[in-house]
Amino acid sequence: MTRQRVAVLDRVGHVRTEEREVPEPGVGQVLVRVAAVGVCGSDVHYYEHGRIGDFVVDSPLVLGHEASGTVVRLGPEVLGPEVGQRVALEPQSTCDRCEQCARGRYNLCPNVVFFATPPVDGAFAEYVVVDARRAHPVPDGLSDEAAALIEPLAVAVHATAKARVEPGQSVLVSGAGPVGLLCAQVALARGAGRVTVTDVNEHRLRVAARLGAHQVLNVAEEPDADVAPAEVVLECSGAARAVEWSVRRAAPAGTVVLVGMGATVTLPLDLIQARELWITGTFRYAHAYPAAIALASSGAVELDDLVTGRFDLDGVEDALLSARRDPTALKSVVSPGGLSRASAPTTSDRAGEQA
Repeated sequence: MTRQRVAVLDRVGHVRTEEREVPEPGVGQVLVRVAAVGVCGSDVHYYEHGRIGDFVVDSPLVLGHEASGTVVRLGPEVLGPEVGQRVALEPQSTCDRCEQCARGRYNLCPNVVFFATPPVDGAFAEYVVVDARRAHPVPDGLSDEAAALIEPLAVAVHATAKARVEPGQSVLVSGAGPVGLLCAQVALARGAGRVTVTDVNEHRLRVAARLGAHQVLNVAEEPDADVAPAEVVLECSGAARAVEWSVRRAAPAGTVVLVGMGATVTLPLDLIQARELWITGTFRYAHAYPAAIALASSGAVELDDLVTGRFDLDGVEDALLSARRDPTALKSVVSPGGLSRASAPTTSDRAGEQA
């Protein structure tokens, strides 16, 4: 266990596999054998454009930050988790010294080190090292794929907590990608009285309805449809037109949480002032993994059904392109150790087997 295979983004639009040394866990760290890694939109953006804002890929980079695996080695001064423990990886390390960390907002730590954010390598690899406190044990009933998707679920947990979703409230979720679908499920788990989900992709809207949304709306076909004002708006698309459309659907004194990242937008200040809206952003998550694991383990949130494609390390490029090629794709998962059949084959898998 001294050498491992990793998938490396060596230039825009090109990924190759190579051998590297297996990293040694340092003080307070654990070495994890990676079981599953979800593909995030940020991975796709780095692959296609080589940068996100000020973060530029200027040297070979291992992508992937939605990961699960098994602890195989402990570094010095680690009391837990134990070797052999299956874990969901919270892919960040923080300083614990700055004001943000001291106030519990470690997601805003200016010294944060986050997987797959240049120049930090991510988890499209057979082994990774992570802070022991960020390796969260998961129960046996949670699949490796679901454990990997605890990461985007943590985003949804953090966003709905920021919105203070309460029982009986009306919630509008703009964007039915994986995070939007998870936000809708978490809002329902928090007792939302009515959840409306909007998107331009009919397949994703059908998934939202199956997962419990009370109303789904294709805003490409019905941009002027009558939508009841929502007490909470969770904007998950990051698209400029969707942001403005969603803000205008917020009820007086409502809360708008901007979850999706992307466009620079113009907000209707007259409406924001007249309705006294609360508008805030959200960035990753803090202290959200335990709640996310509990929600997934209880069955209140469905994760396995979001997986629509499975790939090995040699198929990382196909995994990154799957959403562009297939409008029904939701979440692709890479298994660095080889494809597992713990879960039933997806439609994409069956198509590949027939080819």
